[in-house]
Amino acid sequence: MKETILQFGGGKFLRSFADFFVHEANQAGQEVGQVVVVQSTDSPRAQWLNAQQGKYQVLVRGLVEGGQVDEAREIASISRALVASQQWPEVLQVARSADLRWIVSNVTEAGYGLDAGDVIEAPRSFPAKLTAVLKARFDADLPGLPILPCELIAENGERLLELVLQQVAHWKLEDKFVDWLGGQCIWPNALVDRIVSSPPDDHPLLAADPLLAVAEPFALWAIEEFEGVDLFEHPAIKLVDDVEPYALRKVRILNGAHQALVCRALNRFATVREALADAETEAWLQQLLAAEIVPVVDARVEGASAFAQETMQRFANPFLDHKLSDIAVYHEQKIETRLMPTYREYKQHFGQEPVLLSEILKPFL
Repeated sequence: MKETILQFGGGKFLRSFADFFVHEANQAGQEVGQVVVVQSTDSPRAQWLNAQQGKYQVLVRGLVEGGQVDEAREIASISRALVASQQWPEVLQVARSADLRWIVSNVTEAGYGLDAGDVIEAPRSFPAKLTAVLKARFDADLPGLPILPCELIAENGERLLELVLQQVAHWKLEDKFVDWLGGQCIWPNALVDRIVSSPPDDHPLLAADPLLAVAEPFALWAIEEFEGVDLFEHPAIKLVDDVEPYALRKVRILNGAHQALVCRALNRFATVREALADAETEAWLQQLLAAEIVPVVDARVEGASAFAQETMQRFANPFLDHKLSDIAVYHEQKIETRLMPTYREYKQHFGQEPVLLSEILKPFL
């Protein structure tokens, strides 16, 4: 099968989200193609993926319409993984392939920044890597591509294009390339929603598969509809006119609640579920959502209160051990996008400090 997707990031989220959907679409006969993963960290993940011929398992566990789902799925949509610092020429080779149809990324909020010392021959930051990849494709006289960012950043597609254009200006690349980026590449904003966690340390499948991940049944990939995205069909993929209401609701309520739990409970509980099994913490989070988060977004999104209650139910998934230590990675950057806007808007809208948010955000104010 052809390699049609170049993916920056090979963490458990993308493996249980975009790569999972590609696998299911391939299985359904759509022949979407395969994913080449680009790894930028020192993790052994690329080595594991290649040793396992790109295959790994995802445990889908949770409740669907009151019924229990608990199944292991083998995912086989990844062809290989490349380590950017060691295999950059191979990454550029994929960029120059006529088979390539999409670029996907999840480098977290921390990855959306430029490095003044970056050079095009050996880029370090994600925007520089993406710029170099697209320049290689442009130089090969190939058509542009849809770029599908999965980072939880407002207007992520527009923001990513801005960063690439800043990198282009810094490197003083030609105007024709700038025109190609804006005219032939597609930069839709997107919103991703699926809770993915590490498996229990004693899970029997871990011994043979260090890439094992756990995902809830629920999944949503909302992508702004643009001509030329030409994405495959999947029940989780929703093409929408405007992704902002979906993004605002999910980032402020679900991800905001996650980050608030890290602030409040990281030193006392290991997982989200454990924290919410504590009556005091559960009541505190319910109050935070109802009194300080939902009122700020309620007028701008549909069904904010219902989504908050659904979020609490998803957090209580008896099969999901979502570690607070995982959510705490890049905590400061996540606070800035997931909780601080709500704090500022609450003060502006209601003319007073949000009591619960003020308590947990004190170190960041």
